[in-house]
Amino acid sequence: QVQLVESGGGLVQAGGSLRLSCAASGRTFSNYAMGWFRQAPGKEREFVAAISRSGSRTNYADSLKGRFTISRDNAKNTVFLQMNSLKPEDTAVYYCAAGYYTGDTATAFNYWGQGTQVTVSS
Repeated sequence: QVQLVESGGGLVQAGGSLRLSCAASGRTFSNYAMGWFRQAPGKEREFVAAISRSGSRTNYADSLKGRFTISRDNAKNTVFLQMNSLKPEDTAVYYCAAGYYTGDTATAFNYWGQGTQVTVSS
């Protein structure tokens, strides 16, 4: 089992930035690809970004390229999501996930955190 705990969410004005963190425990962190997903009220969960086990490969939702950056620190068992130029439509609960493949679908990931709320005001 892998336990994932997200942090760093909050309320920010449009145009601002937030950095989300996800701390992992329970298994060897570097054995897992990591991903971020989000779910807005009334909408399905959607892919945001993913990063390979070593951090050498990343994958982003096309609509978020250039604004969001995923990274990881295997020594600290943590994955990050830097979000810049935030828009009200970025408002959602953001989830961290761990899996064996650097996929862009929820089914590629086996373990999930509880989520952290990000609210972007206009």
